[in-house]
Amino acid sequence: MAAVGHHGSKRTVDVQLLSFNDFHGNLQAPAGSSGQVVEKQPDGTEKKIDAGGAEYLATSLRTARKGHPYSVTAAAGDLIGGSPLLSGLFHDEPTVEALNKMDLDVSSVGNHEFDEGAKELARIQNGGCHPKDGCYEKDEQGKPKKFEGADFPYLAANVTKEKTGKPLLKPYWVWKHKGVKIGFIGLTLEGTPDIVSAEGIKGLKFHDEVETINKYAKVLDKQGVKSIVTLVHEGGSPASQAYNYDCDSPGAGDGISGPITAIAKAASPKVDAFVTGHTHQAYVCTIPDPAGKPRMVTSASSYGKLYTDTTLTYDRRTKDIVRTSVKSANHVVSRTQPKAADMTRLIDRWNELAAPIADKPVGYISGDIPGRGAATPESPLGDLIADAQLAHAKSLDPEADLALMNPGGIRSDLVHKASGGEGDGVVTYGEAFTVQPFSNTVNLVDLSGAQLLTALRQQVSGPNEASPKILQVSEGLTYTLDLTKSGADRVVTDSVKLNGKPLEANATYRVAMNSFLAGGGDGFTELGKGTKPLVGADDLKALNDYFAANSSAGKPIAPPKADRITVVK
Repeated sequence: MAAVGHHGSKRTVDVQLLSFNDFHGNLQAPAGSSGQVVEKQPDGTEKKIDAGGAEYLATSLRTARKGHPYSVTAAAGDLIGGSPLLSGLFHDEPTVEALNKMDLDVSSVGNHEFDEGAKELARIQNGGCHPKDGCYEKDEQGKPKKFEGADFPYLAANVTKEKTGKPLLKPYWVWKHKGVKIGFIGLTLEGTPDIVSAEGIKGLKFHDEVETINKYAKVLDKQGVKSIVTLVHEGGSPASQAYNYDCDSPGAGDGISGPITAIAKAASPKVDAFVTGHTHQAYVCTIPDPAGKPRMVTSASSYGKLYTDTTLTYDRRTKDIVRTSVKSANHVVSRTQPKAADMTRLIDRWNELAAPIADKPVGYISGDIPGRGAATPESPLGDLIADAQLAHAKSLDPEADLALMNPGGIRSDLVHKASGGEGDGVVTYGEAFTVQPFSNTVNLVDLSGAQLLTALRQQVSGPNEASPKILQVSEGLTYTLDLTKSGADRVVTDSVKLNGKPLEANATYRVAMNSFLAGGGDGFTELGKGTKPLVGADDLKALNDYFAANSSAGKPIAPPKADRITVVK
């Protein structure tokens, strides 16, 4: 029996913390492998389950809250940005509206919240119609309907304005309910400038995660807030893809690696739990804090496919969380449960506005072309996009030699099965947009053979050593990736060939890539050193033009073989 306090109330109270991350505007359930989670079965086999989408996430959260008088819902960033057309076309206003209806209480920013810059992020928080595109809907009187903004605070503790040194948004927020107080510190990864276009982070500084967490944990502690949860848009990689894998086997936190482990081990013991994101992985781990006490670290995959339910036992006398009793688990946002009617109405409303653009056929394919869902370093869709960018580059400059595409810019798969009434094998504008939603331009630069080799080595060394980022390559560029070696040596130097000829260190090559890579994004600083730049159309136009030129209903494009990079394991 729980101890009783001086008012006759129980000394401890269980607070339900529901959390998710990396929603990326997936109002509609994502297609293909992007919309599946892996579940480990009792016999050790793995089963794939269709999951995700706003209609089901809303139902899951509402069902989970029943019977919990103390419940708070939090998220760890990338709720918007890199979104499918239904949300992306309207600068993610539909997603913010959906999250408001889901009663999200608080979220940290992620790197994608900066895709359109600090001013646009302020509009997302505070409301107002888009400065260029205006208001999308009209009210009953026929007047422009103003976007209301997010009902929940976006927290950005480690993002300051360069000119003033002041935080861009609130660094923390305190949830209060019937005498219970829990502080939330929200931040993005320090490396955000490396993975967002230079334009998006203009005038901003991003600070060390641990130093920031420790600073605001002290601030909250001084205010008498002893229970603290950190929402951080940085994550790890569990040893298994199964969402129900035991991350604490054989010992606490043994089943996870990556940047979040170092952050969790070093951050102030004043923090009681971490909700994390960014890596799109599923895990529930207890990583010991600097005082050696167990501390919960969770992540709920992406696209609303999972939510995490954590029980925080709050001690009314100490005002702190009783750590030893913290329990947490990830739950599948199953598509067999009823849809939330208000989400269906919201999706239908925005679909009506998007339909004339979204449903237009742009190409034809003869089978599934995996991109985001590919299990290999080189993906069939990556090859297709690189070929499309090279074709676009050649239309600008016939001297273009090759194209490189960053894997993180490929947001989905192209699925052969019809998603609507368009018919099997038809690629719609909306589907192509879902794959490439960033409006990057296709840029051409001159690089020497030596620079090109350095860039290929940067895939597996420096900031990318722990988690390689394998560039997708256009037809004609081939090389061997030897994963038995370490660091830059994984790229076998004399195996790099262009159209069968070895790469020449002193020769100049005309290389196509998107504007993100041309700015040195994803740790590819060498690509940022290109000369004689030429800027083409946006990457989605390049892909759609390629489909128009190379596919028809009678002659669909076959999935590329993804055999340009030879992988040695």
